[in-house]
Amino acid sequence: MLKLSIPILLLIALLIGANLADRPLPRADFVAVNNGDVSTLDFTQMSWLQDFRAARLLFEGLTRSDVFSRSYDTIPAVAESWDMSPDGREYTFHIRRDARWSNGSPVTAENFRASWRRMLLPDNGADYAKLFRLIEGADEFYRWRAAALKDFAATAAGMDSKARAAAAEALWRETLRRFDTAVSLRAPDARTLRVVLTRPTPYFLSLTAFPAFFPVYSPDLAERERVDPATAQVHTDAAWFKPPLLTCNGPFTLERWVFKRDMRFRRNPHYWDSANIALDTISMPTIDNGNAAVLAFGTGSVNWVSDVTTGYRSDMLDAKGRFYAQHREQVESLRSQGLDPVEIDRQLPPDPRANIHAFPAFGTYFYNFNCRASLTDGRPNPFADARVRRAFTMAMNKEALVSVIRRSGEPAATSLVPPGSIAGYTPPRGLPFDPAAARELLAQAGYADPKSFPTVELLFNSDGGHDVIAQSVAKDWEQNLGVSVSLSQKEVRVFREQVKSGNFMVSRGTWFGDYGDPTTFLDISRAGDGNNDRGYANDEFERLMVDAENEREPAARLSILGKAEELLMERDVPMAPIFHFVQIYLFDAHKITGISPHPRQEQCLYLVDVYGDAKGSDTPKRMHEAPR
Repeated sequence: MLKLSIPILLLIALLIGANLADRPLPRADFVAVNNGDVSTLDFTQMSWLQDFRAARLLFEGLTRSDVFSRSYDTIPAVAESWDMSPDGREYTFHIRRDARWSNGSPVTAENFRASWRRMLLPDNGADYAKLFRLIEGADEFYRWRAAALKDFAATAAGMDSKARAAAAEALWRETLRRFDTAVSLRAPDARTLRVVLTRPTPYFLSLTAFPAFFPVYSPDLAERERVDPATAQVHTDAAWFKPPLLTCNGPFTLERWVFKRDMRFRRNPHYWDSANIALDTISMPTIDNGNAAVLAFGTGSVNWVSDVTTGYRSDMLDAKGRFYAQHREQVESLRSQGLDPVEIDRQLPPDPRANIHAFPAFGTYFYNFNCRASLTDGRPNPFADARVRRAFTMAMNKEALVSVIRRSGEPAATSLVPPGSIAGYTPPRGLPFDPAAARELLAQAGYADPKSFPTVELLFNSDGGHDVIAQSVAKDWEQNLGVSVSLSQKEVRVFREQVKSGNFMVSRGTWFGDYGDPTTFLDISRAGDGNNDRGYANDEFERLMVDAENEREPAARLSILGKAEELLMERDVPMAPIFHFVQIYLFDAHKITGISPHPRQEQCLYLVDVYGDAKGSDTPKRMHEAPR
């Protein structure tokens, strides 16, 4: 009898445990809609804004950006200070003594070396691997490892399984040895990290604030990495990047992550600046529908919507314009004091119309053209011809799209780098809207009869209003070029996979700059770059980018980069810029501090505080000085 009852009791206990585990947690101190689910917390796989936003809560790099300064200064983070050699190539970072992981262990220089090594392994296919090849010896290491894996596949084919596994392990040991000896990334002691670059890189400190350069907890990595005996590639257990296995060094830890449901973060008591974090918990519920996100904000269910995508957002912005008009004198007075837009709203009387905020953003919306000779199904690709790409770009009426369709204040784009976003840099003029010239280009490419042009397949994802843009552009192409266009709308994960694998003809694209230099936009078109989804390659463009790398005089360097962008935007056109973003948020400035209006839009949500509500506090724990 007892033998029968034990399994039953265990089953009941498991059911009760599952029920308790699924109970809703108390409302978090701050609830944010993150504009789509986080795809990954693996630094080698990150390339989406929502992933970076979560990463900045959980991890911290050597430096971070001061999001409340207009100059976007780089300030200390895990590194309390650093030294740079006179030639600008060597950096020595000094890690603060109180930097800790969420398990209480100290953050060490070796944690950074292990993380950066992962980024450099071709095994992981990291989108941002090329950034690390700025380090002396890193490019050679990357190429050696890629060649070694290729050789292994050829030489190990005839081995038995035991010999093959031993050879794979031996190659991994040699890889670790080569990294230690060949790559100029040293840890003289636990609190010192020394990096030697191949050339002076004006934006390197900005890079060390970027999530791709964040550290990993080395003991966990050693347990989670395994060598595949069949390929000799090193793979990491995906469970490592989820609770309860994830070890963090940032302001928060990850308490829960249920895909398509929510993420929940809890303040990390071991974080070196934990005493100055105002929030104990942050929640990011999954709300895929733009209308639902606005309604959730209206009911008070969420505090911040990171991207207002609803079709009536232009009406909301118009309403705010009328609110400003009612307080014109006060608004003009506050602007004359140099206050930023958020602080102006905070000084005005509370009004629901003021809760929508539109800021210039460091990003561009564009369409990718597949530049490969053939499509994935083997068909000849008409967009392999630059004349075709120019024709389709010049056949888009972008001004009508932004003024009639979008109505959100976004400027039409003819360049990739947003004008005025980088001091001293002037983007090219780009291509004009000229349907007659577009038709002539199409004829020159062999399509005098537009009916002979293959049906254009336009790929986009289902959320974010991309369908309306696609419909507008398709109408332009059909009317101005006479071609047939087929709209292909996919769920976001399928869309991402197709774009990354080059399985498209034309696809929706977005890029937000990662650091304050034109290369953050231009590098995504370089051959071999992980974000070059278009398969574009041009030796002349590569030479210009190399010339810029070797140019020490800042103005001359920016001039060379301007020529490189001119080649992209006016001749080769691997992508067609459509508009430069404005970032549209929903939050009440009378209840929230810590949201930055800076065009770079790198929101550090651990700087947020919520006050004047049910928490009972009338003043924020930390009020950031508005940038002037």
